[in-house]
Amino acid sequence: MTLAQQSAELIGLTDRAHLLIGIVTIGALVFILRLLRRGQLRSKYALLWVAAIIPLGLLAVAPGLLTWVSERAGVFYPPTLFLLAAVAFLFLVVVHFSWELSRLEDRTRTLAEEVALLQSELAEPRGEAD
Repeated sequence: MTLAQQSAELIGLTDRAHLLIGIVTIGALVFILRLLRRGQLRSKYALLWVAAIIPLGLLAVAPGLLTWVSERAGVFYPPTLFLLAAVAFLFLVVVHFSWELSRLEDRTRTLAEEVALLQSELAEPRGEAD
């Protein structure tokens, strides 16, 4: 039995589990592409999620890849490496969305100030200024 098979047996990944991972990966990709096509998801976010889907697809196609990478990284239990990578990815997504939210809040404040100035300019000629 190869090391990849021993590792898969140790963590309980069977052929059925890899099939499920493959189906979930394809389903997620189809979902992202449908949102993108309908204009409900911007392309930069679609690229972000596709970048997350690709490694998951690679793990479905090559089950020994996670074991190989974890051995090279010195991680004893391969799912730990996967969990660490998932947490790191989600952390980066949260930081990116926080940055976007901060940027949009600044833009919204600026636009609200500009609208208030324009409304005051429109009201002044008629003598309606408060």
